Amino acid sequence: MDIQRIILIAGITIISYLLVLQWQQDYSSTTSTPKPNKSVSAYQAEPIKADSITEFVSVMPDNPIDIAQVETTITGDLIEVITDTLKVVIDPRGGDIIHVDLPKYLANIDNPDIPFTLLEQNSERTYVAQSGLTGKNGTDIKARPMYQATQSKFELEDGQDQLQVVMSLSDVTGSKIRKVYTFDRNSYLINLTYMVDNQGKSPWSANLFGQIKRDRSDDPNKTTDMGMSAYLGPAFSLAEDKYLRYDFGDMENTNFKRQAPAGWVAMLQHYFVSAWIPSPNATHTYSTRISQGNYIAGFVSPSLNLAPGESGSVSAKFYAGPKIQDTLKAIAPNLNLVVDYGWLWWIAQPLFVLMKAMHDLVNNWGVAILLVTLCVKAIFFYPSAISYRSMAKMRALAPEITKLKERFGDDRQKMSQAVMELYKREKANPISGCFPILIQMPVFLGLYWMLMESVELRHAPFFLWINDLSVMDPYFVLPLIMGGSMFVQQLLNPTPPDPMQAKIMKMLPVVFTIFFLWFPSGLVLYWVCNNILSIAQQYVITRRIEAAMNKSKY
Repeated sequence: MDIQRIILIAGITIISYLLVLQWQQDYSSTTSTPKPNKSVSAYQAEPIKADSITEFVSVMPDNPIDIAQVETTITGDLIEVITDTLKVVIDPRGGDIIHVDLPKYLANIDNPDIPFTLLEQNSERTYVAQSGLTGKNGTDIKARPMYQATQSKFELEDGQDQLQVVMSLSDVTGSKIRKVYTFDRNSYLINLTYMVDNQGKSPWSANLFGQIKRDRSDDPNKTTDMGMSAYLGPAFSLAEDKYLRYDFGDMENTNFKRQAPAGWVAMLQHYFVSAWIPSPNATHTYSTRISQGNYIAGFVSPSLNLAPGESGSVSAKFYAGPKIQDTLKAIAPNLNLVVDYGWLWWIAQPLFVLMKAMHDLVNNWGVAILLVTLCVKAIFFYPSAISYRSMAKMRALAPEITKLKERFGDDRQKMSQAVMELYKREKANPISGCFPILIQMPVFLGLYWMLMESVELRHAPFFLWINDLSVMDPYFVLPLIMGGSMFVQQLLNPTPPDPMQAKIMKMLPVVFTIFFLWFPSGLVLYWVCNNILSIAQQYVITRRIEAAMNKSKY
């Protein structure tokens, strides 16, 4: 290649790189500034009818909350609740949670003042957690009730470990009802309790329901349109199905309905989850439906029955936060399964445990990824060696095969026979190099999903310009290194005998580099490390094989 061609190729490469950088700056959504959109009541000032809530749920608490008598006033304002981990907005009309911010998780790493919004209800998106009482004396049968609260803002003070938001209501039977949300410090779990005092002259009966309502808007954590995406939609945990996904498409085909003891219902997205967890000591009815373009998944508990003059309570828990496995596992059985690794969970889960252990040692998730890659490479050292030995032999035999081509010309039958004799004499098997790679593929895919699903990598820095392992490399350095490493690997592999196949193989580093431009940098870091280790191993084996074969000729 002459010097002019080299300069031309280098110039085109630099210009292409600068164009991609400028395109990323102009059009990428990952660097845009989030625009806060205030949540509003869905009911305004009108007594809007309930969303056909006649099929939803309740639960008896182990330790009923003791609340003193409180004087209440009707404000009609949305109720704001602030803790160290949550910023919640409650609509007094129905007492629903219509907005949840997560102050410890940013919407964008470049905007430290804007927290990530999980739940919201506005013109842009509907994603809320609703609850109420249905059944014979349910307050939510015909319309959502207007609750009374002492104030419109509650805040967890320094030194305070628990915060209670009490909303009161008197129904038509004369019963006094309190809807109580309890928030704990350093927790994303919210306890909901309905306390009922039947002051009427007739028996009182109702069911607690909890449901999650969401439209079909995109996942706000979706970072790329390339590759595989995290699951978005409802999931259930039932007695016979520890983790059951029932996505939006399934809901459009038919409604889901099933009874099960304990369990939970959740709405999943990338990195975060919301979930209703009813009482573990009762059998609940879980179901889905679609209403006015919104997808609803929820539960209904057994009825709470109170004689005249009798008091009682029902409760459930609501989680809104990150998919942290240890936290979720402590809340409810199988809730940690919302960290969805797909069918390769049996590979991805041990890899996550290993990565977490490595992080505990080095306190850097990027370094932990490198150490996990090193461990995986060590496990597959010998299968990889078998593959590389086969490739090295094939590469060393390439000149001999070229001579056979020149000797037999277009006589394919004699050519094939001579090649097979050569393979047999040199104990080379072109197929043997494929099986070790096939064995490793499930591990590579499992590691891919593990890195994709780990909220721990979200906004986690590595070194230098990589300040977020969950998003693409802003300067595309890692993808370019990955493409270069693939090119070096090809130089160590035997050249395919078919000219067309050889051209395709030469294009693969370019194609993969383009794909990896928008991959999360944590994933690209894994591939770069894996490629570099593979190059080192393959280089050593190739040189040894070639030296041994050259020595045998003399």
